Amino acid sequence: MSVLTNLNPRPPAFMLALALSAAAHAHEATPAGHHLDPVVVEGHYDNAVGTSDAASQGSITARLMESRPTQRQAEVLEFVPGLIVTQHSGGGKANQYFLRGFNLDHGTDFATWVDGMPVNMPTHAHGHGYSDLNWLIPELVERVDYRKGPYYAEEGDFASAGSARLRLFDSVPRGIAEAGIGSDGYRRGLLIDAVALGPGTLLYAIEASRNDGPWDDPEQFRRVNGVLRYSFGDGANRSSITAMAYAARWDATDQIPLRAVESGRVGRFGSLDPSDGGKTSRFSLSFDTQHLHDDGAFRFNAYAIRSELDLYSNFTYALENPIDLDPAGVDGDQFRQSERRDVFGMAMSRSWDATLAGHAMTNTLGLQLRHDRLDPVGLYGTEARRTVSTTQESRVRQTSVGLYAENSLQWTPWLRSVAGLRADRFDFDVSSSIAQNSGRAHDHIGSPKLSLIFGPWQRTEYFVNYGYGFHSNDARGTTARITAKGGQPVAPVDALVRTKGGELGLRTEIVPGLQSSLAVWKLDLDSELLFVGDAGETEPNRASRRSGVEWNNRWTPRPWLLLDLDLAASRARFTGDDPAGNHVPGAIDRVASFGASVREGGPFGAWYGHFQLRHFGPRPLVEDNSVRSASTTLASLRVGYRINRDLRLALDVFNLFDRDASDIDYYYASRLPGEPVDGVEDRHFHPVEPRNVRLVMTLNF
Repeated sequence: MSVLTNLNPRPPAFMLALALSAAAHAHEATPAGHHLDPVVVEGHYDNAVGTSDAASQGSITARLMESRPTQRQAEVLEFVPGLIVTQHSGGGKANQYFLRGFNLDHGTDFATWVDGMPVNMPTHAHGHGYSDLNWLIPELVERVDYRKGPYYAEEGDFASAGSARLRLFDSVPRGIAEAGIGSDGYRRGLLIDAVALGPGTLLYAIEASRNDGPWDDPEQFRRVNGVLRYSFGDGANRSSITAMAYAARWDATDQIPLRAVESGRVGRFGSLDPSDGGKTSRFSLSFDTQHLHDDGAFRFNAYAIRSELDLYSNFTYALENPIDLDPAGVDGDQFRQSERRDVFGMAMSRSWDATLAGHAMTNTLGLQLRHDRLDPVGLYGTEARRTVSTTQESRVRQTSVGLYAENSLQWTPWLRSVAGLRADRFDFDVSSSIAQNSGRAHDHIGSPKLSLIFGPWQRTEYFVNYGYGFHSNDARGTTARITAKGGQPVAPVDALVRTKGGELGLRTEIVPGLQSSLAVWKLDLDSELLFVGDAGETEPNRASRRSGVEWNNRWTPRPWLLLDLDLAASRARFTGDDPAGNHVPGAIDRVASFGASVREGGPFGAWYGHFQLRHFGPRPLVEDNSVRSASTTLASLRVGYRINRDLRLALDVFNLFDRDASDIDYYYASRLPGEPVDGVEDRHFHPVEPRNVRLVMTLNF
């Protein structure tokens, strides 16, 4: 929930520029007593020395997002250094995310917000923390503010690995009409404009797209999206009301077993159940306001969200129902995960500037409320999308309340502290079709935080960060007494799981034109408890520890050229020895990303472009590390030309070098027709799409 994002004890006008002014976002000053000329990375980043409380915190502006092509809407999160976005199923399903030694699945342990509205969905039909960003229009994103680690009092559930807050534009200087056409039936149309209305501005956007993909069974992904936003006031004291609507449907090619491809049973882009797929919708209404006072600032936001999902998947084919599949895919293990959800929430914060024994200080108090109503959320057995059985169907009421306080104090010109305390309470009410799994549960947790910022000296500042955090578990797991499949006795899981982490870092601008940061971090989880939506139950895992190092660089050797280099390495292990092994399956161990952006108006005249190379390393697929995924390295390219003041043409190429690689890999048992009834342990993968191109024409009016 949106509250102040920077609490440095600076004069109110500068604090407002950091935390409130979506129009200015100017970081011209540094902590009290220091005035440096910032290294400005051509407006792509707001990551200068003196703008953050940790080396791993930063901001990305729309200018960079305009430069880089994105194949999927959620890839706006790949602007967060070290974060990887992939997919293992149809285009309308939430993406897979990797960061800091986590396979975050569809979003667990990384909190995402859009204009103060939460993206993560707890107690979700497909997986706790499900973060679907397919309803986002990337061209409307003004900036992305990201944080990593549990060091921030504002951040609560799902934020142990990090968080990203996306801010949308209130207006656009000129209208945008865009048309795109590409490989595999890709089509997209977009219209954005803003008009003066009364004392404010009305922004509207509508988008429609379709894509079949390279799959043997076309994806037939269809989506339509609309945004209506009315904003009024200036950058310091502004308010907005935003309505959004989104609907999509698709057929899915899920991950497939390697043995099926090697035997020729199915092609690399084939499907073993062509009736997989889904449909989803999302509608929201939100209000946001922020005001500057003589002694500080106030912010408030509220939202209401209605979402629906029907998702049909088949990952084991004929293991649970050992009947040979017929060509239409009407036998076997297909299941439906379905939910209807209403979400209501609000957040508010108030900050006060003050002094303590002559030292500048800012105090902030915040309140966050959220209530989810699922009616119902369920898991069903299906054949070719026809429901044949109910595994478990529940009605859930889940309420969370978060209170936090934070103090930022400038002790000396070279030392600043940020101390915070957060308290959260969760209440669950579950009514299940399995009577023994109905019930109520509640839990609470406190999370202290502390950051120390030293410097700057010679255009370099140093950070020490430590904090406690948590993640919640699926409400159904907190009241379960028997497994949804099999009816075996099971103990309820803890509602909230403690996490704690620390970080040492530095940020420097000692090299002219270069912003560079280095962070060494670790994160402990008391348990990797995870609700498995595919099985309809919670699987408890051991405590774990992750640690790593990140090095991020932004360099402008010329005003028209921006170079990015981000490197991250991590290690993830269960902390209790077990004969099965101590590796955390799916934990990513290295990420590398290199980007080069060329602006128009440089030596290439009206030409502009971007080259992006990303690499994410192999991962253990089982606890003893005996089976590992391969690494994946992909490149993308954008070449654009401004025809005149109003018209641009761009060619985007994804998987530039046409690499055969996997977006995701798993290792588990499945059964194909004719195989033993106990199935076969095998690697299952979802391939990256082959080289594909998109031509985009943009008209400003």
